[in-house]
Amino acid sequence: MAHSPVEYLNPEGACPAQGLYSHIGKVSDGALLFVAGQLSVAADGSVAGVGDFDAQFEQVFDNLEAVLEGVGCDFNDVVKFTTYLVHSQDIDGFMRLRKARFPRMFATSAYPPNTLLVVDRLVKESFLIEVEAIVRAR
Repeated sequence: MAHSPVEYLNPEGACPAQGLYSHIGKVSDGALLFVAGQLSVAADGSVAGVGDFDAQFEQVFDNLEAVLEGVGCDFNDVVKFTTYLVHSQDIDGFMRLRKARFPRMFATSAYPPNTLLVVDRLVKESFLIEVEAIVRAR
């Protein structure tokens, strides 16, 4: 069997995947990691913070942190985020929560680019936010 140019990883400490996917795709040279969109999934696989955008935001970034730590990285290795919201009314809350949390996550006040999209729904209707990342591997 030929060597695959991409390796798929599910780091220890990451919440259970919510479908047929891996949490990370790693290019064989190891330069970049493509982190699957993280959802508000508790360690037991249940939806955390149903109906509570603030709680879901915090769980999503906790899950991103766990996935990054599982491959020896942290938020300072993030090259780009893509954020999906299901309600445009949550944009202000997203900005408020990000402003409060990002200074604790990053070493400097320069933050990665972020593309923000409002979509009809996510994989389960109870999810309000999903965030994926492209990360520099160490």
